[in-house]
Amino acid sequence: ESLFGTMKYTPAFPSKPFESLYAAREWVYDFVHWYNEEHRHSGIQFVTPAQRHSGAERSILVNREAVYQAAKQRNPERWSRGTRNWAPVGEVWLNPENQDARDKAA
Repeated sequence: ESLFGTMKYTPAFPSKPFESLYAAREWVYDFVHWYNEEHRHSGIQFVTPAQRHSGAERSILVNREAVYQAAKQRNPERWSRGTRNWAPVGEVWLNPENQDARDKAA
């Protein structure tokens, strides 16, 4: 359901039914590519799943931290608090409460 919601509300979602099964499959293929290779996910610090899986996440986040710190040094009045936390998030679960219940049952 979560993935369907993401698909349904993406700007590229068609407003009319697909003309054929092939057209539907082609759209889903393109969507999956966009989702994994281009879409920056807020739950994983605005990197793509492909960047996370390839190991590029760390260098990207280190660079972002450096950019934010440099910007804060140039214009400290823009930050009333610290900068965004760009630390890697570690493990991510879709339904962590369900995983906890499964762990207890095991």
